[in-house]
Amino acid sequence: MTTLVIAPHPDDEVLGCGGTIRRYVDDGEEVHLCIVTEGYTPEWSEDHLRKRPEEIAAATETLGIADWHELSYPSVKLDTVPQKEINDDIAGLVDSLEPDTVFLPHYVDLNHDHEIVFEAGLVAARPQSGVDRILAYETLSESEWGSPSGNFDATVYVDIATTIDAKIEAMNAYESEVREFPHPRSERAIRALATKRGSEAGYEAAEAFELIRERR
Repeated sequence: MTTLVIAPHPDDEVLGCGGTIRRYVDDGEEVHLCIVTEGYTPEWSEDHLRKRPEEIAAATETLGIADWHELSYPSVKLDTVPQKEINDDIAGLVDSLEPDTVFLPHYVDLNHDHEIVFEAGLVAARPQSGVDRILAYETLSESEWGSPSGNFDATVYVDIATTIDAKIEAMNAYESEVREFPHPRSERAIRALATKRGSEAGYEAAEAFELIRERR
């Protein structure tokens, strides 16, 4: 079984499904990561940009990700890129990897990059692609701050009681993204969400997803 996680930005994959990734890997699945955007100067410092590949490598190693793929589009500027280019790049990756499951950011997330990546992911994972299941993940400080006209609808839960610590370790690899509580991207908030989602499904800790499409 092969899974593809599509992340608009580095760390989205950890926040959205880090525990699930590690759980899948522990169960013998092959997980690939696609990071769609990257930072650039002067909005990000040279030091930050230099460290970023090391942070991604450390996080993917912790989670057991088989390989990660970068599309290198400009972060927070995806709306300046023709949608067809993004669609084609992600579709090419889906065609190459032939994943059974694809994880996408949720379509009502506050960051517009997430919405664009969600739409491109749907195009890439169309029924003719062979993808059996599409799940949308929630991203702290994006999904809960998203559009008032739509909400994340948790319909699938994955038990991450044995992998929540790996998720925290992977998030800590992204040193510049971790904040102090009560910021949502703090360890305490990440664990709190895992506990809440777990309580909704009878688990000690869980990650929740919205099922977009599934075929059996």
